Amino acid sequence: MKNIRKIVPLFILTILVAAAVLYLQSLAGAEETAPLQASGTIEATEVTAAPQVGGRVDEVYVAKGDTVKRGDPLYRLSDPVLKARLEAAQKSLESAQAAAETAQAAVHTAESVLQSAQVNYRNTLEAARQAEAERRAAAWQADQPEEFTLPGWYYQQDENLQAAQSAVEAAQQALDEARDNFERVRQQASSSDFIAAEQQLAEAQSAFRVAQSVLARADAQSDQHLKDEAQSQYDSAKAALESAQLEYERILTTQAAQDVLEARARLTVAQERYDSALDYLRSLQTGEHDLRVQAAQAAVEQAQAQLKQAQAAARQAQTAVGQAQAQVALVQAQIDELTVRASVDGVVLARDVEPGEVLLPGSAALVIGQLEDLHITVYLPEDRYGEVRLGQEARVNVDSFPGETFSATVTRIADKAEYTPRNVQTAEGRRTTVFAVELRLTDPAGKLKPGMPADVEFGGG
Repeated sequence: MKNIRKIVPLFILTILVAAAVLYLQSLAGAEETAPLQASGTIEATEVTAAPQVGGRVDEVYVAKGDTVKRGDPLYRLSDPVLKARLEAAQKSLESAQAAAETAQAAVHTAESVLQSAQVNYRNTLEAARQAEAERRAAAWQADQPEEFTLPGWYYQQDENLQAAQSAVEAAQQALDEARDNFERVRQQASSSDFIAAEQQLAEAQSAFRVAQSVLARADAQSDQHLKDEAQSQYDSAKAALESAQLEYERILTTQAAQDVLEARARLTVAQERYDSALDYLRSLQTGEHDLRVQAAQAAVEQAQAQLKQAQAAARQAQTAVGQAQAQVALVQAQIDELTVRASVDGVVLARDVEPGEVLLPGSAALVIGQLEDLHITVYLPEDRYGEVRLGQEARVNVDSFPGETFSATVTRIADKAEYTPRNVQTAEGRRTTVFAVELRLTDPAGKLKPGMPADVEFGGG
């Protein structure tokens, strides 16, 4: 009996231990087969509507919770400096445009002048060529000086022109020398009396011609007093002329007078030589060498130069217009930035701006949530982390719609644990290690809103 009493407690203890083991195994099996669940809060992609420029807020067009479309105005800033800059830029643009119009008008005028000059050149050249044809025909029949041994057609026109030009230059040099010689003779002291006599005679001759002309006009009148006065002046002029002539003839016999007369003759011959050489040169300047043709050609070249200058000025003026337009566009763009607009479709989640406030560039005044891009982030323990994969489907439930399930897809699985203790040594410590998993929600009806708490149940992996 004693042995039986010892065996019964041991047997009961064995049964209790076995029952405990079976219970623990059943709990472990239940945990392994339990579905993977987690909770989180629905979030939306948030976009901050911040100003690019600073300024005072004039007006706010939306409130928290309002639905906005891309491009809708949210709030507007004021900046009087930009407004003044825009007015100044617009005035500069108007001035540049006026200058460009003036420059373009100058181009049209220069084009017209050039066309006219070109027409005149063609007409002048044609007339000169006709005259040249006549000259060439006559040159074959022209009489040559008996001293010439070559016929008139022997030299080409360019050769004749070159020779005639050389003759003009030589005559010009001789004329200059004759003038210098005449001036030297005039300046000699011995020549002063004769020069004075020449001057007196020249003045007396001029006075006599005037008196003679006056007398002829007076004689045609009927007034005797008029005739008598004209006759008196004529007689005086004649007497002065005779006196001057006698004095001239008296001093004419001196050596000084002969020197002056010789110098004067030399100068007169040199002048006539130059004039004749120049006349001969001009007689050869026919056709394209005609002075009128050359003048017309010069007018064309001048008109071309003026047109180039006008075109350059027009291009410069047009460049100024482009620069002024760019300045206006720049200031206008800055003014447009004073009105902050929604960059995406969504709902105003936060409004931290009121009229009258001064905002700095980049201030987070409004936050817009994109309702078409809802997501939820949940955290899974380390021992269940391996049960999810990217692209895995999940079911989402929210308290606002009991009994209704929404679909979600795993889009991100964190590769680093969060809330991990500094030194994890035990299994219990490892169970406190969690990993973030982000899911994208599917809500075509638009029922889900940011901030709603939600439960997520993952499907089979």
